[in-house]
Amino acid sequence: MNTHFTFEQLVDIMQKLRAPGGCPWDAEQTHESLTRYLLEETYEVIEAIDEKSPQHLKEELGDLLLQPVFHSAIAQESGEFTIDDVISTLCEKLIRRHPHVFGDLQISTSEQQVESWEKIKLLEKGHERPSALSGVPEHLPALLKAHKISEKASRVGFDWEHADQVFAKVMEELHEFEEAWAGGNTNRMEDELGDLLFAIANLGRFLSINPEEALRKTINRFQKRFSFVEEDLHRRGVPMHTAALEEMERLWQEAKKVEQVNSK
Repeated sequence: MNTHFTFEQLVDIMQKLRAPGGCPWDAEQTHESLTRYLLEETYEVIEAIDEKSPQHLKEELGDLLLQPVFHSAIAQESGEFTIDDVISTLCEKLIRRHPHVFGDLQISTSEQQVESWEKIKLLEKGHERPSALSGVPEHLPALLKAHKISEKASRVGFDWEHADQVFAKVMEELHEFEEAWAGGNTNRMEDELGDLLFAIANLGRFLSINPEEALRKTINRFQKRFSFVEEDLHRRGVPMHTAALEEMERLWQEAKKVEQVNSK
């Protein structure tokens, strides 16, 4: 099938799915019920990017695009706004927040652009935020939220001067966690582990490494290496729970070597 559709046709299809005689499931959905799909589709786009598969990325971007179209169809039915309103609001915001492109402001670095963006956002709100840390979405994954919070604190001067200071803070928090662990106090261990993770997130932010992305990629590597070990043992008829730890470690190192070869 090689039919080419337009954005307007996508909107029409969504409206028909929601209309009487359309799809019962689509007609039942609300903004709240769709929240999980918005998150799932976002992560599937990220997965397609990691795979470096244009075909997969094209498909997943389509699934993600469906979400604002779906939400806008729901809003239109109650007279709140339409997808055209969403697009107009976005275009106005992009033009307003890029005066160096659509106006006369002179900006030469990305840092200056971030500063300009924040100033324009403040003018748009018409009032000071209650805190320098305001504006971070409540439901962000914890590591990403830590990154954003520390980034906002940094913009008002609450930050270290050098990366080695942040690294020293990580080691300090690790030592405090070790003390809590030695003391057997579970509540304190939880507090200190949180402090350690926050310090690591800060270190990542200071080094321009997104801690959420770094951890996600590590998890992906772990899953691939674990599968390599699992499949090798299965091929030889060895139940994983009976395999010697030394044998699994050997296979783990072999999986790492395969990764290195494939990445070249």
